[in-house]
Amino acid sequence: MNKFMILPVIGVSALTLAACDSAATDTATANPITETEVEAAQIAWGEGIVAIGQVFTAEGDFSARAAEHIATHYAYGDDATILFKPTLASEDQFRETTEEALSYFVGTEGTEDGGFAIAPYTAVRWENNGTVIDEDGDMAVAMGNYFFTGTDGNETKVEYSFAYEKDDAGDLKIVLHHSSLPFSPN
Repeated sequence: MNKFMILPVIGVSALTLAACDSAATDTATANPITETEVEAAQIAWGEGIVAIGQVFTAEGDFSARAAEHIATHYAYGDDATILFKPTLASEDQFRETTEEALSYFVGTEGTEDGGFAIAPYTAVRWENNGTVIDEDGDMAVAMGNYFFTGTDGNETKVEYSFAYEKDDAGDLKIVLHHSSLPFSPN
């Protein structure tokens, strides 16, 4: 009779493991990234770039504003690998740290970084070519063009690819940012 008791215990154990696995999957997908969240993150990122330039123009602490922008929008410090290739970088092409990102946004004397975000800009407009969200909703990738409006009213078109993940608070954070100027034949 002991032999028959083992089989039901094994069966119950298998069902319990399956239920635990299902619960873990449900937790991971309980709050999937949506396209609406990606679009809201893009708008907030653009508004942050404009705000950095406004603080610079007002002779305020634009470096602190840029550091806040980076902390709000990028996953630096969240044990994530950040892949950031800014538009106007050729010598130091990739920005793996918060300090390197900050240099790009506000400039550092003696480097190629002139301070992209202190230009200043009056608006950032996005035209997504598409957004792909993985089947678990853990990551979203968007690609297209964004346009930076200068104080003279002229727009600069930039091509971009961004990837987002949610942090523990449920906020989207950039884990990949690649941007470049459009190809221009000689």
